[in-house]
Amino acid sequence: MASTRVPTRHAFGRLLLNAMLSRVAFVVLVAVAPLVAAQTPTGDPFEQVTARIPGCPVPAPPSYADTADAAFQARFEAHSRGERGTSCYQSGRCRLPNSYLYDKEIIPRVQRFLRQDTRFADTSVWIAGQRRWVMLQGCVRDRAQARAMVQAVQTVDDVERVVDQLFVLGQGKPPYKEATLRATQ
Repeated sequence: MASTRVPTRHAFGRLLLNAMLSRVAFVVLVAVAPLVAAQTPTGDPFEQVTARIPGCPVPAPPSYADTADAAFQARFEAHSRGERGTSCYQSGRCRLPNSYLYDKEIIPRVQRFLRQDTRFADTSVWIAGQRRWVMLQGCVRDRAQARAMVQAVQTVDDVERVVDQLFVLGQGKPPYKEATLRATQ
């Protein structure tokens, strides 16, 4: 004969508390997740390196906001991001199993490297990383300084490619999508 165990008041209180905490955590997660996703939905690093040219247009961070169906784009990107770099890793040419895993290491190194190089102290530059590519965005004093910066970043370990989106303030529009804010000195 099987005995029926009646939960004590203490055990029942614990079950009730766990259920309530689970619901609260779910509500908080549902409420906060869209806010976090709206800030950096891609998870790609995006950092300001220098801020010495007043009025330099601030680049918009990586986003799906300009796509017709942001949810579809996010799912599509998740799939393709999972595939990129896998064959490189499987062949033994890459140390990490996905190209995007390098970015969180590369961008801080590029940031430190550019900040310590006095040739670039008088610029306003942001960097973004995506699958071992580094995007340089912002203002430089002249095109020679931009070329020097691109060449310098290409020497940083694990950087596969550098995308030059630097421009001289006052000589046309920036070659990147602008954020709504402007840089301050």
